Amino acid sequence: MLRPRTLAAIAAARAANIHVLIVTGRMFQSVRRYALAAGITDPVVCYQGAVVADPATGEFLRYVPMPEPEAREVIGAVDALGYTILAYVDDELYVARETPESDAYAGFQHLTVHVVGDLLDWLPKAPTKLVAVGDPHALDGLEVEMKARFDGRLYISKSLPHFLEFASPSVNKGSGLDFAAGLLGFSREQAVSFGDGENDVELLEWAGFGVAVANAHPRVLSVADFVCPSVDEEGVAQVIEAHLAASAAK
Repeated sequence: MLRPRTLAAIAAARAANIHVLIVTGRMFQSVRRYALAAGITDPVVCYQGAVVADPATGEFLRYVPMPEPEAREVIGAVDALGYTILAYVDDELYVARETPESDAYAGFQHLTVHVVGDLLDWLPKAPTKLVAVGDPHALDGLEVEMKARFDGRLYISKSLPHFLEFASPSVNKGSGLDFAAGLLGFSREQAVSFGDGENDVELLEWAGFGVAVANAHPRVLSVADFVCPSVDEEGVAQVIEAHLAASAAK
């Protein structure tokens, strides 16, 4: 949920004819409600960049699913290790069985989870992405193992400490924003991006000016041009306000 000061900053930026885009790992149906509530009409980049969608119409402007053979290989390998796997197909969420992890995820995202039994037997086509849910420390080890196994074949990154995400190798938040920028007609040199999770590294690298939120993942801090205050202090809003004030003073 966007906080009041951040909502006000977004509204002020839009009034100044500045494009405001949400770039997220979340599924479109989850993030769409926030975009509409914030009055954001620019395309939403979601699923780690695999989808770019129009928040008003729901139309997918870009869609890059996982390669199905690799998706099936991930499901087999990760399920054998006992992790809960979340599979995203046609902007719906599917699991093999209901678990405390899937229930927590559904509650966190306010989503309906469809229980389908064996995912490999059920999977009708290539998913948009897969997510392994588990203990953060254990997932750190799984991330190393999976990156070595799928090197060059998949995009793999943590979005939150307990979520390890798998997507097409051509997908990341930077590539999704690049596509949206082409639609809207702005360059990377004109873009300012904000991030805190490991999956925001490519986003900050793509933009001309990358801002990490305080307490961001070390990799994000290492590529940032600037570090703003924390989410609790609405640091993103502070940066937007400062930019608008500087532009007005010129």
